[in-house]
Amino acid sequence: MIVDDSLTVRAVLSRIIAPEGDMTIVGKTGSAENALAALAIAPADVVLLDLEMPGMGGLHALPKILAAHAGTQVLVVSSLTEVGAEHTLAALSMGAADTMLKPRSGEFDQHYRTALLQRIRALGRRNWTGAAAVPPIAPPLRARNKRGGPLEVIGIGASTGGIHALCMLLRNLPRYVEAPILVTQHLPETFMQVFAGQLELASGREAVVVDGATPVESGRIHIAPGDGHLLLRRDGGVLLAGTAAFKAPSGCMPSVDTMFESMADVAEGAALGVVLSGMGRDGLIGAERLVRAGGNIIAQDEASSSVWGMPRAVVQAGLASAVLPPEKIALRIALHAGEAAWR
Repeated sequence: MIVDDSLTVRAVLSRIIAPEGDMTIVGKTGSAENALAALAIAPADVVLLDLEMPGMGGLHALPKILAAHAGTQVLVVSSLTEVGAEHTLAALSMGAADTMLKPRSGEFDQHYRTALLQRIRALGRRNWTGAAAVPPIAPPLRARNKRGGPLEVIGIGASTGGIHALCMLLRNLPRYVEAPILVTQHLPETFMQVFAGQLELASGREAVVVDGATPVESGRIHIAPGDGHLLLRRDGGVLLAGTAAFKAPSGCMPSVDTMFESMADVAEGAALGVVLSGMGRDGLIGAERLVRAGGNIIAQDEASSSVWGMPRAVVQAGLASAVLPPEKIALRIALHAGEAAWR
């Protein structure tokens, strides 16, 4: 379903989607009120939602859209500007799975078409029943690596659907867990300061976007910028987070792989990695190195993930010591922190 008050945008999105044999447009509407009425009659696997509309608006309608049908995924169609970042990130934290650039005159091309269809398919695949007759296979779990000292650093990587999961995890993370947290979330650079504020509200912890050599401090969240990878290093006895811009194997900027690899090199068995909802396989290479160094990996489970791509990769590789929903991942992190976190 396409929900946007611009007739032009609805027409452009329709022209992209309509020819696809595996997709059907069940509705097109210019208001959130009409969308809710239509969803009650014809549920949609994916809703393309504008946020700025007359009447109720997309942001206020979002919880009702998600509640209308258990399997519905929402792709926010946003201008992706700094001005719109607050509303877009609010929608993502409330349960929208992803955000996509709103098509504008002269900026809609084959690359845009490919990216849009890829995201719709990834989100809609959650409801695909073509392989329903095949019973799910329990994922192989790796025995938890035992480290010699306290948990020194936690790294969390996420992409599509990851902001909602990350906020849930941080809300449930016990305050006594003071190990510093590193976060790599696939987001545009213009969103990062608003994202940091959002994580502060969810966690009750200070959150900073890494810029240059940033001291890694206990009880604080350190976020990769949108235009560079987050890299951990040690200067004497002090942990520092820096940034670098180079092509990662996953093609992502920032990349979860590079963050995990630097954690493995610096903290070895005192590092814990978490892989949340996201498309693709970013994080797999770094998770392998982290586990080899003696660290541990926890993955989000399929049922709670908008897109079980990144978590699936580490689970199927046998790298995860636990596969859980975000709120239970928070409690498992506390378990890894051990008795030292209480002191």
